[in-house]
Amino acid sequence: MEINREEVVKGFLQNLYRISNKEYQKRIWIEGRGPECHHYDEAVNDFFGDGDPILEKYRDDGLSQIQYQLLKRFRDEFSIFVKSNYFPQEFIDTPEWEKITEMAKEILKAFNYKKIRN
Repeated sequence: MEINREEVVKGFLQNLYRISNKEYQKRIWIEGRGPECHHYDEAVNDFFGDGDPILEKYRDDGLSQIQYQLLKRFRDEFSIFVKSNYFPQEFIDTPEWEKITEMAKEILKAFNYKKIRN
């Protein structure tokens, strides 16, 4: 069965939206209020699970050079961040996390991402 790369990128951007949205993170990751069910660990795993193949085949997925560079820079920063930050309630209000969320927003803007239902 062939993988629908467009759907993979769409899901990847939806995950980046979750990483960019502090209200979502507080409501879902920290307070556990629904209706969604999602965890920080899932966001991390989904980012790298989908993101690394997207970066490897960015031309095949139709990414521009700017989109590629933004994703690559984000991946590098996010990789460093997740190695020492495990609990959203401990880092959500830190300047380091603010930087991560702002970088994610910048990527979404570069992709002209419009929020879809979580």
